[in-house]
Amino acid sequence: MSDLLQLVLVLAILIGAAKVFGALSARLGQPAVLGELLAGLLLGPSVVNLLNLPVFTSGHLETTVIEIAELGVLFLMFIAGLEIDLDELRRAGTIATVAGVMGVIVPLLLGFGAALAFAFPPGQALFIGVLLTATSVSISAQTLLELGKLRTRVGAALLGAAVIDDVLVIILLSVVVAALTGAGSGVLGLLFTIGRMALFLLAATLLGARLVPWLADRVERVRISQPLLSAAVVTMLLLAWGAEALGGVAAITGAFLAGILFARTRHGHEISERLNGLAYAFLVPVFFTSIGLRTDVTLLSGNLVWLTLVICVVAVVSKIIGCGLGARLAGMDNRQALQVGVGMISRGEVGLIVATVGIGSGLIGQEVFAVTVVMVLVTTLVTPPLLRLVLRDPHPAEPAAAPVRDAGAE
Repeated sequence: MSDLLQLVLVLAILIGAAKVFGALSARLGQPAVLGELLAGLLLGPSVVNLLNLPVFTSGHLETTVIEIAELGVLFLMFIAGLEIDLDELRRAGTIATVAGVMGVIVPLLLGFGAALAFAFPPGQALFIGVLLTATSVSISAQTLLELGKLRTRVGAALLGAAVIDDVLVIILLSVVVAALTGAGSGVLGLLFTIGRMALFLLAATLLGARLVPWLADRVERVRISQPLLSAAVVTMLLLAWGAEALGGVAAITGAFLAGILFARTRHGHEISERLNGLAYAFLVPVFFTSIGLRTDVTLLSGNLVWLTLVICVVAVVSKIIGCGLGARLAGMDNRQALQVGVGMISRGEVGLIVATVGIGSGLIGQEVFAVTVVMVLVTTLVTPPLLRLVLRDPHPAEPAAAPVRDAGAE
């Protein structure tokens, strides 16, 4: 079988399995991403070891699948940027800002400390801390929607804090990767790297704010198939390339920035709707299942079992403390602050993206990658029931007493 046919067969298996397991997960009341991730784990070296079956003999099959998956990450981050409303973010106020910032600082410090306690070198320990800063509020948003509490003060604070968390994590990830991969040596080198990143982001934002709306309006009139969507994809790919090649920033940062820029045009919603079909039918399922293809949970033995348990506990506790404390300091009462903290626990696809960047940069090995996947699974599973628990009314209204009938009226 030719290399192309092998790739075609693998992609068909990965996408089909992702959708089947995603549907089963949704039927069980869990997010579809959980099922897609489990499909990858089953097909990976943990169980089936798909890519090492005798039928697949291509020497670069795994590399090609991973490259397609990383393209899926760029599209996922572009779509995430398209969903961000900067005006709404400004209106989110102090609570969302403080909760979002604290929700990054506390997990970073606790994760760093936990990794040091397991004798990881400082650089790797720092990246493990970064892994714990991510959050994915889509699961919490769905739970709030089901309970009719998405439009409440807690819901607004939670969504705002998650957006701020995403932006901070992407910036933090870019800085840490640049610092740890030797992009800058010493204090001067690090300052140069940060300055280079800031200059690229500033230039891309200022130029993009002017050029992107102009481009979107012009290409819309061009008589070719999907001119607007094509222009958006090309811009996203160029910004992703420029972010890493010119700015020393992670490529996902450029894709995310492209999404924010297009979101501020009148075409943002249209681009998002058209892009979702390509991304979620093809590229994103390959990304989620590829996580499992690179994860071998059989590596988790001995000391790594304890590390996994500690990281899972830290992942849950750090968001409750960090985001909850931030919300409390910003004016919420204890119960509302707890609800915000619990709603930020899930790491979801954002945690997986950070882990993918880490293993691609050589900052973490297969063992830590496997620990991260387990942590993402655990936080994804525990968030909905915990959120339902803390949102439960502690003083439910008692049913009205039945009127006492007058016996004399019979």
